[in-house]
Amino acid sequence: MLAVDVGNSNVTIGAFEGDRLIATWRFATDARRTADEHNLLLQGMLQSKGVDPSDFPSAVMCSVVPPLTGAIETALQDMLGTEPMVVGRGTRTGIKVNYNRPQDVGTDRIADAVAAYRLYGGPCIVVDIGTATVFDAISGNAEYLGGAIAPGMTLAAEALYRGTSQLRRVDLQAPDNAIGRNTTDAMRSGLVFGYVGLVEGMVKRFANELSPDDPASCKVIGTGGLARVVAAQSGVLQDVNEDLTLIGLRMLHELNSGE
Repeated sequence: MLAVDVGNSNVTIGAFEGDRLIATWRFATDARRTADEHNLLLQGMLQSKGVDPSDFPSAVMCSVVPPLTGAIETALQDMLGTEPMVVGRGTRTGIKVNYNRPQDVGTDRIADAVAAYRLYGGPCIVVDIGTATVFDAISGNAEYLGGAIAPGMTLAAEALYRGTSQLRRVDLQAPDNAIGRNTTDAMRSGLVFGYVGLVEGMVKRFANELSPDDPASCKVIGTGGLARVVAAQSGVLQDVNEDLTLIGLRMLHELNSGE
């Protein structure tokens, strides 16, 4: 089975044999690409690792980029000869979505929540550190309770560059000290250590709300492209699972197809 996560910055594909993830690919999100272009791109990427698209009889996808959803859905259908499952309203999740407007929750967040609860149990907190830094809370009774959304490190770095006259672009690498002795290290400190502090502070607040009597019982799982940057500077993330969304998509496909 193929799982496809259409994100704001990247499209990530995972190939599964049963419940085992055997390969992943990633390419930049570009809403200008047509279904035909995505078809060629997907086939080329799979074949680059010796994976034959015809070996996969089904696919599941989630998307937070509505202009791309239809194009990638069509590309998958043309490539595989079968209509992919698109996570959305009506998808069975195995968890209760306790949100004011359940349809407003990003389907990638639901996939993360499903995978986190089934892999780690609850109560748990998922911290997805990518284009945005997203926190999600799942109770011990399999309830998705909501979360918080903050700008991601890359967005913050770009805002510093574009919104000022003298600050340059920097890579997201932790400096040796929090007190930067040059502008580059000062920016790196604010971005990396600042976001570590954000994650630590939000996780503490979430844990106190999720489990007031025993906040330490909350599992904290990091995912997203920059999760390991935070994990390298803090023990707040008990585990980092960069494939959490893909695994959640596989679980949702399994739940909805009866496999």
